[in-house]
Amino acid sequence: MCGIVGMVGKDLTIRKLVDALKKLEYRGYDSSGVAVNNGNELKVMKAVGKISSLEKLLDGDLDSSVVQGIAHTRWATHGGPSDFNAHPHTDCTGKIAVVHNGIIENFDELRVELEKKGHIFKSVTDTEVIAHLIEDHYSGDIVAAVRHMLVDLEGAYAIGVVHQDHPNVIVAARKGSPLVVGSAEQAGYLASDVTPLLKYIRDVYFVDDGELAIIRPESINITRIDGSIVKKSATRITWGEDSAEKGGYAHFMLKEIFEEPQTLRNALTGRIKAGSPSFKEVKHLQDDIKKARSITVLACGTSYHAGLVFQRFIQDYSNIRAEVEVASEFRYRRLSENFADLVIAISQSGETADTLEGIRKARKMGAKVISLTNVVGSTISRESDAVIYINAGPEIGVAATKTYVAQLAVLILLGAAIAKIMDSSTSNIAMIVNELEGMPTIFENTLPIANAQCSRLAGEYFAYKHFMYIGRGYSYATALEGALKLKEISYIHASGYQAGELKHGPIALLDNDFPVFAIVPEDDLKSKMISNIMETKARDAKVVAICSENDREVAKAVNSRIEVPGVLEPLYPLVMSPYLQLFAYYVAVRRDLDPDKPRNLAKSVTVE
Repeated sequence: MCGIVGMVGKDLTIRKLVDALKKLEYRGYDSSGVAVNNGNELKVMKAVGKISSLEKLLDGDLDSSVVQGIAHTRWATHGGPSDFNAHPHTDCTGKIAVVHNGIIENFDELRVELEKKGHIFKSVTDTEVIAHLIEDHYSGDIVAAVRHMLVDLEGAYAIGVVHQDHPNVIVAARKGSPLVVGSAEQAGYLASDVTPLLKYIRDVYFVDDGELAIIRPESINITRIDGSIVKKSATRITWGEDSAEKGGYAHFMLKEIFEEPQTLRNALTGRIKAGSPSFKEVKHLQDDIKKARSITVLACGTSYHAGLVFQRFIQDYSNIRAEVEVASEFRYRRLSENFADLVIAISQSGETADTLEGIRKARKMGAKVISLTNVVGSTISRESDAVIYINAGPEIGVAATKTYVAQLAVLILLGAAIAKIMDSSTSNIAMIVNELEGMPTIFENTLPIANAQCSRLAGEYFAYKHFMYIGRGYSYATALEGALKLKEISYIHASGYQAGELKHGPIALLDNDFPVFAIVPEDDLKSKMISNIMETKARDAKVVAICSENDREVAKAVNSRIEVPGVLEPLYPLVMSPYLQLFAYYVAVRRDLDPDKPRNLAKSVTVE
């Protein structure tokens, strides 16, 4: 998400700090800033927009010598893009400056406590509480103050801290967000990833969760929060700067698929309390939700497929009718009075033109609108009654990958929250929420296996010109999304169908040159799916299945298969997503195509 750079030592200039920060521009951001210490004074400068805006602000100071500095590119999560909300953030004295990547879950409570003690806040961010907490604990030892501050924090973070009166040290800490440190030639460095550091060092230390790094020009010391020493070996980085932006992966799409475990953590952070869904974003709409008789979901493309999963969940676990509408059609159709009490609008960018016009139309008709988006301050978020950010961070690849799994996770949890508000929550929902909370670990454990399976399978099927994806129930949305991914980046004609509809027309297309991709989870409809598979095989079509682990029944019925961990039924669309994304990715690579930049497509569709 956000990007962090820090430097301490000799022969440093503000320009070096800013140039290093530019190496993190690929992550996406809405503002940037620096805090620099010339040995006498700590100065903070920040600007909305690109780093070029910050450079204009710095102007003649770029080549000024400094002994210590931290820099930041911000992807807004708490508070929209502004000079006040941009990092670094300072304490009341102006002597402590902090940069942060992550989400502090308990910042509201901490802020209230600090304000009672007389601390004055300048922003609406969660990060600023860190600077004031350090100030509250500071009594001459900046390292000790940071240690004490970390005990108070709940959530995810990578943090860099400087103090005007301690110009020879940067203190950093990590929990859940990446951080790398190193030193060479009388200078110490830290960053969100290795990309900004490769010009200066090749031997780095990756800070792990629960660790604190003390960075000095001549040394790197890593400890646990309690002060116990951690012994680490340096990792030698052999990548070039271009590949480093991709973390050593061949493409951004592959990198972003492998970021999905952390994406899920970010999406769920602070939204499950004592095993129960908790969305403070919609608290003020609880009465409207409780009285709602129907829900309409508005979305386009991949977001529409996420909406289909949400619709099924709502229909299965609450006493309310739910419909999903393609926003480009909804905006032009005639609506009856009271067509829906509640609208859920889903847009990765928050700027999708058709979805935006759809929510404007819905609000004119008196509906309350809850939007899901990845971009703070986007138009859709501003024009909704409530907004839930999926917190997936920037996604460079045009085809949605990690944003889709974030949407699914948040929507399933939102469905559980709505069921709870409407007093229709069951023990099954508690089990689903519990399993959802463990999904980041499931993704971490299965992604390497999925990668190998899908790479092998793509080698068998990349030369085909057509593919038909089929599924039932929750898996129909998975079939649609799998087909969309394949056609988006490999240019293979792929379509998704409800498996029961095969005999009503689509089966006429099938032959030995038209393979089928069957979505067959362990659910109540599995026997029906196997019958549909046999229908397609009778037409000489090859069948690939994605199914649960060790499913011998499916294995006997198909030509090839991908196995996924067994989960509760509503979570199969989530756990199957990276497999379908990886299959499409490797097919595209086999066809010598660039999966990051598919032809004719744009990341944000801001025109009709």
